[in-house]
Amino acid sequence: MNPPFVSAPAGSPRHTIVRTALGDFTVVADDAALTAVHFPGVEPPADGSWGERVEPAAHPILAAAATQLTEFLAGTRREFDLPLRPAGTEFQRHAWAALLQIPYGQTRTYREQAEAIGRPSAVRAVGAANGRNPIPVVIPCHRVIGSGGALTGYAGGTDLKSRLLDLESGRATLPA
Repeated sequence: MNPPFVSAPAGSPRHTIVRTALGDFTVVADDAALTAVHFPGVEPPADGSWGERVEPAAHPILAAAATQLTEFLAGTRREFDLPLRPAGTEFQRHAWAALLQIPYGQTRTYREQAEAIGRPSAVRAVGAANGRNPIPVVIPCHRVIGSGGALTGYAGGTDLKSRLLDLESGRATLPA
């Protein structure tokens, strides 16, 4: 499986804040693709790698990402339709591509994800790759659970993972 990601960087990064019921997410994009989603509470790095902060309307990728993330968290969108460029190793990009194949409202185990990329013995490496996913929620690493059903490891915290899974399963709704 070849990862369905945009390959060459295009232009300088920009970022914007997306206010949601789960807190303020920061999304980062260049001129061609979404490159990162940061959970609430994550501050921009001093090195300026997120680029200038802009209003979503000033940048077409950020505008689309902000709209789609808001719709997703409101329960009115099930899939994202954005060009993506997650920075990572070839293995990580294959692991993240497998995440995009997990349907809305469903989960997979780390073992099932490892098997999906043809590396059945790489369960721990898949878990580590998921932990480094730079575009969470959009690349749905929250849909991967432990073999016993435990909500193991999530960069945004297991409470957020639980809320996202509850939203997708119809067990909960989030306020607008």
